[in-house]
Amino acid sequence: MVEAAPQQTLEHAAFLRRLAEAGPGSLQARLGHGAFLTLRLVDLLDPAEPRVRPDVFGYQLATMDRVCREFPGDSTETAHLIGLVRATADAFRSRDSQLVVPALLAYAHYLEDELMLSEALDALETALRVGGEALRASDRVASRLRMARVLRKLNEFGAAEQAYKHAAVLASATGDTHSVLLSRIGSANTLVARGNLTQAECALKEALEDAESLGDQDAQARAQQGLAVVLSTSGQPARAIPHEWRAFQLYEDELSRMRVLSDLGVMLLIVGDVEGAERALTEIVRRGANEDVVDNAMIELMNCASHKRDRVGFERWRDRCAARRQKMPRNVLADFYLKAGIGRARFGHFDRADVLLRTALKIAEDAGLHELVFRIERISSGLRDCREVCETPSRTIAEPGSQSAAVREVSAALAYLAT
Repeated sequence: MVEAAPQQTLEHAAFLRRLAEAGPGSLQARLGHGAFLTLRLVDLLDPAEPRVRPDVFGYQLATMDRVCREFPGDSTETAHLIGLVRATADAFRSRDSQLVVPALLAYAHYLEDELMLSEALDALETALRVGGEALRASDRVASRLRMARVLRKLNEFGAAEQAYKHAAVLASATGDTHSVLLSRIGSANTLVARGNLTQAECALKEALEDAESLGDQDAQARAQQGLAVVLSTSGQPARAIPHEWRAFQLYEDELSRMRVLSDLGVMLLIVGDVEGAERALTEIVRRGANEDVVDNAMIELMNCASHKRDRVGFERWRDRCAARRQKMPRNVLADFYLKAGIGRARFGHFDRADVLLRTALKIAEDAGLHELVFRIERISSGLRDCREVCETPSRTIAEPGSQSAAVREVSAALAYLAT
């Protein structure tokens, strides 16, 4: 869930908060408690603290082994926690705290993807603290960059900018030009979150030029994706689409390509190219990807179907999405109910739409998804007023003939992805 960064006076308080907020005996309560105990075990590696005796460590390790056996076997978080316990044991025996850092960074990445952002920040801070002065330069830079990204998502923009600057200084000292570029791109993305789109666009263009001169393909992809976000946020989706497509071509890892394809599908729907949007989104489902990416694609395919008043298609995608609800993160689940509600309204089922929108609103409020709360409230307030519009035949926002040549070129290229 998205939350404000807490002012913690107790180590790993974020995990205790999860334990307190979850229902007694619930899966999240068990995992939150297990995560707290695991991080407390990792704390025994802190070089600033006296080294514990092997028998004391062995006792705590045996306790954690018993706790881990009570975790659900099919949980991704269980795998991370077990891996973290094993890495901590190896680090203690080898007297090398570096051995636990990769497991901490991997766990932080998982928590970030699940939008447990305060917990992700805690794991990253633990990696820096436990690693201490002996922490490898590459891990130090990577940790700072991830911390900056998490802080940005927590709307802690000042702290995020400082973390990006710190990462850039560390990276520059070792000649790591790639991480310097990532820091600059991340700082530009923070400007977008602050609403300074003009300065963000200039910074991203400069970073893109430098990435091209250095031949840094990954940084080019990230800068192109950032430019797409800036242009889309400023109400220029037609200009954003070619940048998004270029990012898709530049990224080498499949997950990033699928995430870009998801954003591209949404943008194509905004400009009225429903067929192009469906091509992009269907390709994600066809190839398979992380669950959240596939979930988002299916939700947008449901949205595409209701947009063109395809009742059969809407119900088919709605059923497929509903079957995956239990594993959806709360931001994705709220979006599902929102798009399902919009779909019901488009088919004239306003009472059912109202129930779905109220469900989406509660999920978004509980998760602290403020922008989504505002959007749902705005849509709900105009639900009854749109009855007349919703009963007319669907119109696209832009007719294909009025789209730019660049958009038509991207749409045509998508037709060849599945061949």
